[in-house]
Amino acid sequence: MITKNEIKRIKNLRNKKDRKELKLFVAEGDKTVLDLLNAGWQTENLFTLDSLEPFRATQVSKKDMSKITLLKSASSALGVFKIPEIQSVSYQGRILVLDGITDPGNLGTIIRTAAWFGIATIVCSHNTVDCYNPKVVQATMGSLAYVNCVYTDLVSFLNNTNKPIYIVAMKGTSVYESTLDQEAILVMGSESRGISKPVDALAQNQITIPRFGSENGAESLNVAVAAAIVLGQAYRP
Repeated sequence: MITKNEIKRIKNLRNKKDRKELKLFVAEGDKTVLDLLNAGWQTENLFTLDSLEPFRATQVSKKDMSKITLLKSASSALGVFKIPEIQSVSYQGRILVLDGITDPGNLGTIIRTAAWFGIATIVCSHNTVDCYNPKVVQATMGSLAYVNCVYTDLVSFLNNTNKPIYIVAMKGTSVYESTLDQEAILVMGSESRGISKPVDALAQNQITIPRFGSENGAESLNVAVAAAIVLGQAYRP
């Protein structure tokens, strides 16, 4: 039986302010929860409809699970995880920089894609959606466990690196004709606003994904799709 206070506490984690204050976030779904657990992330509470061996969990009814879910429909497992201590930015390998990505689903998909390609660090602007937002966590499908997301001032970060900086823009050298350095920084902005002027001014290279279809089609690519294309090209032989 879940108490009213537990329900309220978990529901409050829908809000960024409460997540930051309590240093907790919610992950739902067997795969997402198990990936985080297997990666060593610590929980405050773990609720399941069935056993989640070898991890100890509180078994609850579907009715109770529906009371604590932060998603449209309840999953079979819900974990209240402790937010890890802020890690310093690693400058090793390629780094993905996100400027003003506000859609939770897009950020979650980008994190999942970055993990697939072995990107260890994503550096986010302060106005990028919180990576511990429930919808972001859900969209990562557990990949949040393998990518270090850091929020910082992008201008300061980019000014403190000697890595070549590539900005993904509407105009530039075709990504299919570009060779992205092993130590490159790839900067992507939101679909609606693009990359902020102070960040754009620091770019040494501009690359683009050329349009092959009719100009009467979509005005731009979804940023998560664009990230997958650029990363796929970055790692081509």
